[in-house]
Amino acid sequence: MHRIFRLSLSAFALMITVFAAGAASAQSAAPPAAQDQMRQVQLTEKQIQNLLASQQDMNAITDKLPEDAGDKPDPKVQAQLEAVAKKHGFADYDEYGDVIANVSLVLSGIDPKTKGFTEPPIVLKKQIDDIKADKNMPEKDKKAALADLTETLKYTSNVQYPDNVTLVTKYYDQLNAALREDE
Repeated sequence: MHRIFRLSLSAFALMITVFAAGAASAQSAAPPAAQDQMRQVQLTEKQIQNLLASQQDMNAITDKLPEDAGDKPDPKVQAQLEAVAKKHGFADYDEYGDVIANVSLVLSGIDPKTKGFTEPPIVLKKQIDDIKADKNMPEKDKKAALADLTETLKYTSNVQYPDNVTLVTKYYDQLNAALREDE
């Protein structure tokens, strides 16, 4: 059960990181409800390869960011992120954010052992049920985990493009390793 709890929190952390990164540049112009919704796109193999190629450069920038950077991105950092995104074949940092968000959505539904896919809302509901049933988890931790997962569930949808599942599954090991380094 503790493994499930850790996986849930790491999935939550990854999703929050992805949503924050993807929405950072558009945040001031979008209405509040739109800020919380992820834009699903049809992924291409080239985008997956570009994402993998960009991670070391992106991490070099984001690893230097302070934990309390706030909602307003530093223009210099934003320019660096834009440059890295373009260097690796993305039109801009927003496209990079869309790709990483869509990859993360699919990754959240892939079982690491079987590589089978389950829609992310179903995975989250199962995690919520598992945490509710866990008799060993301290009540304070259980309450916090349930609140986090319930909030995440509000903004998690089914994958709109089935081919994204095929592509992400094909590159699962590489993507999982590259994106887990971000946590």
